[in-house]
Amino acid sequence: MAGVIQTTVRRSMPAALLLRVRHRSPGLANGLVGGALAAGLGLAAFTVLVMLLWVSSPYPDSGPGGALHVAAALWLLAHGAELVRVDTLSGAPAPMGVPPLLLAVVPVWLLHRAARDTAEGGARDNAPLMPGRTAWAGVVLGYLAVAAPAALYAAGGALRPSWAWTALCVPLIALVAAGTGVWTAYGRPSGPLEQVLGAVLPRGARHLVLGPDGRPGVAARAAAAGATVLVAGGAVLLTVSLGWHLGETRRTFGRLTEGWSGWLAVLLLCVTLLPNAAVWAAAYALGPGFLLGAGVAVTPLGARAAPLLPPFPLMAAVPDPGAGTALHGTVVALPLTAGVVVGWFVGRGSVTGGGRFGVWTTGRTAGAAAFAAGLCGVLMALLAGLAGGPLGTAALARFGPVWWQVGLATAVWLGLTAAATALTVRAWRLRRSYRRGERRADRVVAPRRRPALPRPPQRERLPRGTWFKRKRGRSAPAPAPVAADEPYLLLDDDGDDDRAHGAPDGLRDFRDLRDGTDPFGLRPRPEPLDDLPTASPPAAPGDTEPRPPT
Repeated sequence: MAGVIQTTVRRSMPAALLLRVRHRSPGLANGLVGGALAAGLGLAAFTVLVMLLWVSSPYPDSGPGGALHVAAALWLLAHGAELVRVDTLSGAPAPMGVPPLLLAVVPVWLLHRAARDTAEGGARDNAPLMPGRTAWAGVVLGYLAVAAPAALYAAGGALRPSWAWTALCVPLIALVAAGTGVWTAYGRPSGPLEQVLGAVLPRGARHLVLGPDGRPGVAARAAAAGATVLVAGGAVLLTVSLGWHLGETRRTFGRLTEGWSGWLAVLLLCVTLLPNAAVWAAAYALGPGFLLGAGVAVTPLGARAAPLLPPFPLMAAVPDPGAGTALHGTVVALPLTAGVVVGWFVGRGSVTGGGRFGVWTTGRTAGAAAFAAGLCGVLMALLAGLAGGPLGTAALARFGPVWWQVGLATAVWLGLTAAATALTVRAWRLRRSYRRGERRADRVVAPRRRPALPRPPQRERLPRGTWFKRKRGRSAPAPAPVAADEPYLLLDDDGDDDRAHGAPDGLRDFRDLRDGTDPFGLRPRPEPLDDLPTASPPAAPGDTEPRPPT
């Protein structure tokens, strides 16, 4: 027995488990690598930016380790996590929770790209995609596997992350951004959104939102256009106010720092906070305004004197304390313009967006405009909540707009304006089409109730609906038709019937030879027909006897 060589090697338990997971979840490793790479690239970008500022600073307060801790803390702040400053003058920790919206674009975009590339798997249009849930879970787990050590490392610096906010915001951003990436890879199907809305909305309001006439898509595009107009208009208001207070804006740079390196750092900080300031200006134009501390509101009707704040260039755009004037009241043109844009999108979609379902009725058009205004209010409330936060304690405990006030004001302003504009655009486009001599379009007649589907004859388990389904455009192309003059035709299923009946291979081959067919599946050439008489050759001019046929 000593000379026997063991040729079978049994795998250990961890190796067998890994092999089983890899076999059942193909592409999970790619998702883990993609998520970890996205987190690493985001941390590297923040590290390079902070290290450049630290190197160029003439009076650095800490060494390279402190700069690396700040970079990790800023990366967590870009996800919406709140930070805590421990080296304050009073000795009490002070929160800092105003995330720069421009920095938040970096992790969101990296997560989106990682999830989309993982789901596609580098495949072409005709190749199958990776399972959506596998790609989604892999990217999220890989991202969190890098975010957890980064949070632990940042906890040793001067800016420490709040564990409650970190545990909430970082996984939430990872789930949402990775989900949108997988959704994009699958061609943005409407199934996931319809399932979520069907589960959230009340039963009596589902037919108003999930109608078969294309209203959800039109309302979503109109809401996105309205939010874009509001934020862009807020940026214009911010630029005008900064130009009006140009002298004060210049003086604040000299008060904060000296030298070109300090001015560059302040300028970069202002650039990263520009989207926040644009959202603040949009909230000011909508009416609720924003807060410059606890109980200090700035609205078009008036502004209270703010407490002693550190000088900052963007703060120069804040209106002077006192009652509002007619010039301040002109900002209402911004929500009116946004409402007109939303109404124009809905009015155009009421005629052309229905597709084969025809033209919407006036009630459905007004309802779609109200729904678009509500969606825009949700978007603006989300932006307002992200653009503000605390910068300290006591008077500095609240900065920025109040999210629910901004969302409610957006829905009211845009709901009234968008409904009137949508009905006007609908009537104008229909009248134009009638003048051109087109046929009057049919109205939409949507069923009140969903038609009942026939139940299966037996109690069997029906297949579950999947969220991510492949688009038809990405499916494999149909086989090309065979030409009629093709001499041979490959029949791939000839042997399936014989195998089904249990015929042996040798008997099947001899049977094919006996029948005159090729065992390889080729169609035989047709035999010449001997029964038909052949034509005789033509007779010579002087020949009178008929010739036999050849």
